[in-house]
Amino acid sequence: MGKLGIILFSGTTDRLLSAGILAQSAAVMDNEVKVFVTFWAAPSFTKGEKKMSFPSDVQSMVPFLTQRMKDIKMTSWYDMLKEAKSMGAKIYLCSLVAELMNIKKEDLDPIVDDVVGAGTFIQETEGWQVLFI
Repeated sequence: MGKLGIILFSGTTDRLLSAGILAQSAAVMDNEVKVFVTFWAAPSFTKGEKKMSFPSDVQSMVPFLTQRMKDIKMTSWYDMLKEAKSMGAKIYLCSLVAELMNIKKEDLDPIVDDVVGAGTFIQETEGWQVLFI
């Protein structure tokens, strides 16, 4: 069994999907998975509607991409992470970013397991493969 840590820095749909795909795939393959949500990804993990947003450099492709996602019935990043969690994955929000952005525990979507510091994530993923998205 492998171990995968994901540091999720960006809240754009392309990055959220990448994290969801990798977390779900790793969990399905019986890998231990931990996701550390920080900076611009943090608002995507608060309660409320999960809207799609893409980086400005791909805006011309957004209509095509959103239609293709519908056509192929692509699972949302949120549902991918939920499935990974059902297999044991953990999702943490960075405590410093939560404080900086004034995000309280009661503001968080239930998909988030805990609010922890970077040191805790580093300690828990020591010796793991860690990806920065």
